[in-house]
Amino acid sequence: MRIYLYVLAGLLSALIGWNLGQFFLTDLGIFKDFPEITLFPCIAISLACGMVMNEIFISNPTRPKRSFLVARTPLLIALGLGTLVGLIAGGISQILLIPGINLPTLIVRIVGWLLIGLSVGLAEGLTWRSHSIEAGDPKRFWYRLKISLIGASSASLIAAAIFEIIRSNSGKMPDGFKALEDPLGFSILGILLGLVFSITNSPSYLAALRAGAGFEYTGDKYEIIDSQLISVNKVFPYIDKSILEFVTYSESDEIEEGLSVQLPGKGTIKIGSTVNKSHIYIPELPAHVADLLVNRRETILSPSSVYFKTIEVNGQRLTSTKKIRLKHNYVLTFHTIPQDGKNQDERNQKKIYRFVYYNRFLDPQA
Repeated sequence: MRIYLYVLAGLLSALIGWNLGQFFLTDLGIFKDFPEITLFPCIAISLACGMVMNEIFISNPTRPKRSFLVARTPLLIALGLGTLVGLIAGGISQILLIPGINLPTLIVRIVGWLLIGLSVGLAEGLTWRSHSIEAGDPKRFWYRLKISLIGASSASLIAAAIFEIIRSNSGKMPDGFKALEDPLGFSILGILLGLVFSITNSPSYLAALRAGAGFEYTGDKYEIIDSQLISVNKVFPYIDKSILEFVTYSESDEIEEGLSVQLPGKGTIKIGSTVNKSHIYIPELPAHVADLLVNRRETILSPSSVYFKTIEVNGQRLTSTKKIRLKHNYVLTFHTIPQDGKNQDERNQKKIYRFVYYNRFLDPQA
């Protein structure tokens, strides 16, 4: 579905930009002798704004009003970049088409299309910071910007090549096809840009565990306040920060209700109560209750062969050690084991710890 929405947004944006350019050229007669100076900015602005808006609404589909508010700054950036680069592309094209400059028109057109793609990639990459907390990671932001520019440029070059092939064979087409060359070519550009962004705009992390019941705030921990009081036997849930981190920045390693533990792109995450060995440490759980086998597109829950009955998935207690492929919004509940030294009442009141598994972030600000 994500790919279809991106492709549709790219196609519609390209056609809107082309029709807007034709309106200025034919109906208003603006720069009729220099069509590229009018047409290229319209195409660049429409594609840049369309791709940015599409990304915002796909990332936050349940809150349209919120999306419109968030989109104000990104749209202004996209509008400015589209106008600037579109005018540059149109100006360069007009200069290179001057009769005294013997440069093949094919190269001129390819340069113009490449600049349009760059403007869209630049707008999409730069505006991402203003509507996603994921961009707070500088490495991720620069990676996203780089891959947006490379992807958009590649899509533009491929679209230009396809357009030139169609153009060279236009003589074999039915009468009237000549008038459809430009809108068809820009439609191909929009489709390819949408296809590229549907891939490059995927989040760098696809999986996270959001802490729920059992992780309620219980006051400051002395181990955190004073580093000299740190004990190897922590009595609160925490993550191994050498492998894991929270989606929102936190200096502490303590797991608290509402925080989301960002899982790596690949690897094995151990859950249990073994100090220095459990990547997700939860007191009073078995020493090793389960593993999370994380791959790029899936996460597998691998229960312990001994303590699998202490785990619930979506409210159903596990009855075997069968591995479970986790899906978005799956609820994982871990039951504690009563510790020695507790009275009977305390032993009967077993504590639980609950996570919600996410494999996509529909709301960037969540």
